[in-house]
Amino acid sequence: MNINVLTIFPEIFEILNSGVISKAMKKDILSIKPLDIRKNATNRHKNVDSKPYGGGEGMVIMAEPLIKTIKSIDKRKLGPVIYMSPQGQLLTQKKVISLSKLKNMTVICGRYEGIDQRVIDNYVDEEVSIGDFILSGGEYAAICLIDAISRHLPGTLGNKDSYLKDTFSNGLLKEDVYAKPEIFDSNKVPEILLSGNHEKIKAWKSEMSLLKTFKKRPDLLKKIKLTKKQKKLLEEWSSKAIL
Repeated sequence: MNINVLTIFPEIFEILNSGVISKAMKKDILSIKPLDIRKNATNRHKNVDSKPYGGGEGMVIMAEPLIKTIKSIDKRKLGPVIYMSPQGQLLTQKKVISLSKLKNMTVICGRYEGIDQRVIDNYVDEEVSIGDFILSGGEYAAICLIDAISRHLPGTLGNKDSYLKDTFSNGLLKEDVYAKPEIFDSNKVPEILLSGNHEKIKAWKSEMSLLKTFKKRPDLLKKIKLTKKQKKLLEEWSSKAIL
């Protein structure tokens, strides 16, 4: 997969040269190309922003340097153009999986008060948000997007089950997990996980995943198709007012 990133701070993306994403790039599974918008600035001071027409706070990234940067990308490598914006569609695991199937994608990182609307109207295919909050720049949102996508590219993770069983992968939160030692500060790992009975462990994990979702994110339960067993468990927990 090839991802072009339009930014005024390409150095921020050096953080991707470590961890899982770095391994994916070394294996040629993923290519990330930060493109400096300032290189297409139209004045000698390399300004890419100006005050908004009609007045208002802050500055706005101008259309011309952005559009020139978009046009500099080989059309075969452009893919859908996504603008990281708090006004966009909320990023979900389902959306991440969908984007991970693309061969090419271009991401625009906004700054200040945003980018000229004419870029959005004529060049952006989709606006994506990572949450209802404001960051100082779209670069950090883009890194979140790239990291989430990279996990779903075949060959990136050593064990594909790592993402198949992630929180949200089946619509539920992941069950509690434990590591060594078996006993720490008088707190013991649940006996079922030490039993060696894989069927019982699988059933326990499934039930704990449902319970955790019921306690922390009950809103998610409305979005998935529940089995009769799951419905029965939820009824029992609701009647007992489990918190």
